[in-house]
Amino acid sequence: MTERPSTVLPDRIYADILTRIIEGEFKEGDRLPTENELAERFTTSRPTIREALARLRADGIVVTRHGSGTTVAKRPDPNVRRFAPLETLSDIQRCYEFRSVTEAGAAALAALKADDEDLTRIDAAYEALQEVVKVQQLGAKDDFQFHLAIARASKNPFFVTVLSFIEEQATFSMNLSRNLSLVKSAERQRLVQQEHLAVLEAIHARDPVRAREAMRTHLENARDRMFGQ
Repeated sequence: MTERPSTVLPDRIYADILTRIIEGEFKEGDRLPTENELAERFTTSRPTIREALARLRADGIVVTRHGSGTTVAKRPDPNVRRFAPLETLSDIQRCYEFRSVTEAGAAALAALKADDEDLTRIDAAYEALQEVVKVQQLGAKDDFQFHLAIARASKNPFFVTVLSFIEEQATFSMNLSRNLSLVKSAERQRLVQQEHLAVLEAIHARDPVRAREAMRTHLENARDRMFGQ
């Protein structure tokens, strides 16, 4: 039986190819070297190369089409490397995908079930984020508290439990996202806060459809700001 390649080498190849994409050696639309060429370059087997490319495809960084090879689909924000190891990007993206599904549902329920105390907590968390923007700080923990207040307002403890369980991963991704916003512009910070406001206003309006869409859009935009330009 063929032994499965160690994950260490595919991780290294994944990070190497991703670095070349981020640095612009491989641009959007460019075709990557063939599996045989990459195997020769990295002195490894084609199954190991396939594993690394599969991760890049899962992240939406490259696409593979029969007869056309593998091409670069998008380039992550080059500043990502300043704040997070490249090998963590897959986990960050999966975290955003999970949150966009679960937190959209929590926001919809919050629009239906939030009481006055819940709305006060959500408003207070939003105002704390407003102060963060004013003084140009990160505020990842404040960001998490805003999302947690909405989960609590859903009146479903499973949303709170799930969000609390992934607090470390969520806060890490928020910290990365907000670091990227700081190095981009104050306008990008304001854009993120406008997305938070859209969620808050939909909950106040008791509109579950709008609340769900606003939360989903916010989290997908956060992911796209990081993983594609």
